[in-house]
Amino acid sequence: MADTDNTGKTNVNLHEIIELITNFVKAHEIWAIPIIFLLAFGESLAFISLLLPATIILLGLGALIGESGLNFWPIWIAAAAGAFFGDWLSYWFGFRYKENVGKMWPLSRHPQTLIRGHQFFERWGVWGVFIGRFFGPLRAAVPLVAGICAMPQRHFQLANFTSALIWAFGILAPGAFGLHWLTEWMG
Repeated sequence: MADTDNTGKTNVNLHEIIELITNFVKAHEIWAIPIIFLLAFGESLAFISLLLPATIILLGLGALIGESGLNFWPIWIAAAAGAFFGDWLSYWFGFRYKENVGKMWPLSRHPQTLIRGHQFFERWGVWGVFIGRFFGPLRAAVPLVAGICAMPQRHFQLANFTSALIWAFGILAPGAFGLHWLTEWMG
């Protein structure tokens, strides 16, 4: 339950946010696809990913898929598309604004994120774009750095597309298929 501080503002914790979104999707299954798209997009977008705990929410929604019998494949495509477009936009921001992105909020408050992303990208190149998707702090910084460094878009998009498909499956499938498999195995 949300707490109220001494100024009258309501404080909501991470668990409450996860529960709120999961309960909403459970009650309104038609919204699962656009919500999962937006969460994956936000998780992959350089500026929003620093503020949005989408990975944990997506893991919870994966479990909801398995529990409620929602069709996994359209939801997987929505998550992959959200991740793909979030990285694409991050790449575009980096390509368009170059080093000035480090001066923009919220990156200006987290300069280490961009520095680590740059180091990772310099070391791994196109593989860094692919691998970076699977590591929270690097997920949104590496595409931004790839744009800043003017990585050829063809190479970037290939790594972006394939990693988005695998990441979306990996984030949703354990809950979607694991719970079903576990109940069958135990039953």
